[in-house]
Amino acid sequence: MATKQIYQIKITLQDIEPHIWRRIQVPNTYTFWELHSAVQDAFGWTNSHLHKFTYTDAHTDGIINKPSVMGIPLEPELEDEEPPLPGWKYKIKPYIEGETSKIEYTYDFGDNWQHTIELEEILESVKGFKYPFCVDGARACPPEDCGGPHGYANLLEIIFDPSDPVYEDMRTWVDSRKGCTFEPEQFYSAQVRFANPAKRFKECFEE
Repeated sequence: MATKQIYQIKITLQDIEPHIWRRIQVPNTYTFWELHSAVQDAFGWTNSHLHKFTYTDAHTDGIINKPSVMGIPLEPELEDEEPPLPGWKYKIKPYIEGETSKIEYTYDFGDNWQHTIELEEILESVKGFKYPFCVDGARACPPEDCGGPHGYANLLEIIFDPSDPVYEDMRTWVDSRKGCTFEPEQFYSAQVRFANPAKRFKECFEE
């Protein structure tokens, strides 16, 4: 029986320096919904906002195909936009293995957290090992609803300056959002726990 293949993927949050990133391993049989669930848990997002994957493929002659968008197929706000394709119906394999393919993941269309997804390696699965798995990463995930990269940069300036007039209020807010004392530079891959994506789907759409 053939050994199952595993994708090692790096996900980097855009427009933030130093970079906030995660390296995870997922089965190559994953759908976009399952990848979404893994990214949520690896970063520490709360799955409380909409998301989408945007796939583009640039051929060797420089021509870029029309992007494909996977996510939750709600009607878009603009009439000339098409609703996303249902992510749970599309496997990531045909998209992520392309040499010229590019996948971006957007979470929370208000704060607009954009992530770059890179396929680093295709590995053989290890018997008895549980996937998905978070290999490593850097820096804590920003708190939800803080205003995107610009708002997060402003938040960091405040919580690193006890003399700021809103320091106490902001520190109380961010710690309550995280449920603990927020340490922006800390990330421990061993603490990542992955939810069952099928159970998450049921909670979101069937209950």
